[in-house]
Amino acid sequence: MKKILLPFFLVFMSLLTQAQTPGRFTIKGTVIDSSGTLLPSATVMLLTPQDSALVNFGRTNEQGELEFKNVKRASYLLKISYVGYLPYEQQVQPGEEAVVDLGQIQLKMLNQDLFEVVIKAARAPLSIRGDTVEYNAGSFKVPPGSTVEDLLRRLPGMQIEQDGTIRSQGQEVKRVTVDGKRFFGDDPKMATKNLPAEAISKVQVFNGKSEQARITGVEDGKQEKTLNLELKDSHKKGGFGKATVGAGTDNRVEGKVNYNRFNDKQQFAIVGFGNNTNQSGLSWDDYQDFRGSQSFNWGDDGDFGFSSGGGVRFVSFDDDQESLTIQAGRSSRDRGFTKNWAGGANYNYDTKKTKFSSNYFYNQTDQTLDVLSNRENFLSSGTFQTSDNNTRSNLNMNHRGGIRFEHTLDSLNTIIVISNARFGRGSSRYNSLQEFYRGENNLSTRSNINNNNRFNSFSMGNTAIFRHKFQKKGRNFAVSVGYNINNSDGDATQRSVNEFFREEGDSTAVINQDNQTVSLRTQFKASALYIEPLGKKFFWETFANFSLRQDEVDRDVFDISQEAQIRNTFLSRYYTNDFVYNRFGSSMRYSYKGFNLSAGLARVYFDLKGQFSQDQTTPEIGRVDRQFTRWTPSASLNYSMKNNKYLFMNYNLNVDEPPIRDLQPIIDNSNPLYIREGNPDLQPQANHNVSAGLSMFNPGNFTQFFINVYYAYYLNQIVYNQTVSQDLITTTRPVNISGGTNLGSYINYGFPLVKTKSTLNINSSIGFNKNLIYVNEILNTTNTDRYNVGLRLDLTPSDKFTLYTNANWNFSNTRYSLNTTQNQKIVNSSYGAEMNVKLPAEMYFSSRFNLNTFVNDRFGFNQTQPILNLSVYKIILKDKKGEVRLSAYDLFNQNRGITQYATQNFVSTEQVNTLARYFMLSFTYNMRGVTGGVRRRGF
Repeated sequence: MKKILLPFFLVFMSLLTQAQTPGRFTIKGTVIDSSGTLLPSATVMLLTPQDSALVNFGRTNEQGELEFKNVKRASYLLKISYVGYLPYEQQVQPGEEAVVDLGQIQLKMLNQDLFEVVIKAARAPLSIRGDTVEYNAGSFKVPPGSTVEDLLRRLPGMQIEQDGTIRSQGQEVKRVTVDGKRFFGDDPKMATKNLPAEAISKVQVFNGKSEQARITGVEDGKQEKTLNLELKDSHKKGGFGKATVGAGTDNRVEGKVNYNRFNDKQQFAIVGFGNNTNQSGLSWDDYQDFRGSQSFNWGDDGDFGFSSGGGVRFVSFDDDQESLTIQAGRSSRDRGFTKNWAGGANYNYDTKKTKFSSNYFYNQTDQTLDVLSNRENFLSSGTFQTSDNNTRSNLNMNHRGGIRFEHTLDSLNTIIVISNARFGRGSSRYNSLQEFYRGENNLSTRSNINNNNRFNSFSMGNTAIFRHKFQKKGRNFAVSVGYNINNSDGDATQRSVNEFFREEGDSTAVINQDNQTVSLRTQFKASALYIEPLGKKFFWETFANFSLRQDEVDRDVFDISQEAQIRNTFLSRYYTNDFVYNRFGSSMRYSYKGFNLSAGLARVYFDLKGQFSQDQTTPEIGRVDRQFTRWTPSASLNYSMKNNKYLFMNYNLNVDEPPIRDLQPIIDNSNPLYIREGNPDLQPQANHNVSAGLSMFNPGNFTQFFINVYYAYYLNQIVYNQTVSQDLITTTRPVNISGGTNLGSYINYGFPLVKTKSTLNINSSIGFNKNLIYVNEILNTTNTDRYNVGLRLDLTPSDKFTLYTNANWNFSNTRYSLNTTQNQKIVNSSYGAEMNVKLPAEMYFSSRFNLNTFVNDRFGFNQTQPILNLSVYKIILKDKKGEVRLSAYDLFNQNRGITQYATQNFVSTEQVNTLARYFMLSFTYNMRGVTGGVRRRGF
């Protein structure tokens, strides 16, 4: 640990020493207007005269004073900007004095005659107006061929996580637009990963309004960090894009292409890629496609009113958690072997009254996993161990399309129509050898499993919204209707040989079954919202939500023998379900000068009717007819204070109906040693949620601070009780239980050590979870304490060298009331460094190193995994349109997909045979040619 932390300490001390080195001086001055009025919070920047590179920046204080301390003794260009005034420039030539006092600096009022002068003088690296920070992209050099993501890493106050998540001022960016328009829906990564940096003129970061505030015009105090990319005029004429092809050792290949054509009214973009190097490049929606999930509307769903859970929102995912092997938004290289093919197109049309956006995306993923996992399960009478050596193959193919049409009928009326659709098909294969042990080497059960599945699915979600603004300011009415459909069918073969070893004699059970499942879900929903202003500061909001959902599931299971195919009436089920959801609520809001306080109450009504039988022709063997009524309160406080400080507090009670799969009286024996069954007697689960947080951002020095705390208490929580037989067959059944809790906090603090040269970010989180579950009818309480500390140091001393380092330590302590001797302590840590260097002759060098450690002394697990990636590339061809790159991945050949975790009544470790060392030679062609310095590049 000391050896790893030493480089961080040495770098920090060197920077601190540099800041105190003799031969430096201080620049002072006072900014006023022509009448002598002081101008506080003016943006001031110190640039190099040669290339206008940003050296330092800040804002004037309340007295209009500027000060740059301990700057290197050299000539500088001082730039000052202030809203409504002509930008100011002045050369600073220091002598031998320690302080250069510029005296009073007078700014001139802006008028039409000075407009052209402003256009030329305003090309400063950044400007700050309130909570909006605007960067001049040309002032932050990146190497040829860089993406917008590479550019964002160079901007002060911006951070890009390893999974591509964008953070500004410590908060996650929720929306990225291009010239104010949507780009491939609302996925931020689609724009930042596919658009070239050389196409961007400006990057603007600001706090956007929530969707409801945009619709109604009534401030609700909720903020949504938004990033807008403004294109250069040259890239609004004609097309731009690039293509890459590569080939490597072990028959590794990859290719990708993107093309964009934008103008003031229209945007057209195409992206595509294919590879066998585990580069999924998945957005959130693509990730659902990989899982084979169903469609739903993300945002703009027309479900008005405060959140209280329930069945209005139409979200349905594939329930097979075994297939969750790639995380959303990541270009994952750490599990298995994958072949990926994807392509899509995006078209936007935007005028003053009409906004139209559409997109289509196709995704195909073929993945193979060879997995070795070990698990220890805790019972009141002892423990048993499971060893699972399995091979999984998953093939998923999905088409996804969506449109959004918004038209302003007049100044008071607007309509919005949204439609999303998916069509998917795929197959999976699962071969497994599972062995169960009592004690050290006492083999109790062995199972050989060979399962195959195929599926087809179609889904569509549609929503129409009409909103009306009355002549009275603040009075609004909105109504929405929606219709959604999910239709899927699949068939599976289940083959397994299960051996049981007992003292009284061994036995064998064979499963040889085929099953076919057809399911159809439809939903009609409607919502209404009315807002009435009560004076200038108070607003009364009333809303109503209605949803009718109908489900039909037909599952046929057949026992296969040499003589015949016999229907298994015990496992076969035909199930129908009608679910009615009604919610009516009202809230009062106070809104004045950034202070928003809201409190409301809603009444939620559930009506669940269902019946099931062996098939459509046989009499019903069970019926569900249940009604529930719940009151759901909600309260929130959002306060936008001066100097970019923001405080929020929220409370709400969420009530959610049981998942349809858990309600179905179906026994799933696809894994004969782990059987799942439904429970039609489940009640809706509820949870009280309390959260609070504070964020602060100083635009003068780009120091940021964010902290939040949260607490949740669960009532009638749906958990999965376990019953373990003598043969170690585990049967799970969902039930309701109350008493679970979740308490935690997250803190983030970031600041520049040397402005524009180095930034340090510190984050930490803690969490305390209490989970309840019955094991063999004995209550087990699992308490898990989690602690995380992270450090991140970014060094960008010049356009020729950048270094990004990070370290994270995760510690968890899990305690089981069922068997305290099996308490677990797990320690996971990771260390990373990424270096980029510009070499002579248009050559560049990049490297990334990651060291991951996994320790669990109780389980005897201790693994260290070093991963080193290297690449060298050269810019070629006329206008720098080409790039040749040689890359080495996992040079130490150590990549293994390792995971470990402890929860409920077990602890588990898993290793996956994964793509490791290989070399790749690639060529990239850029249509327009490129310019730039070093960039941070993911491998």
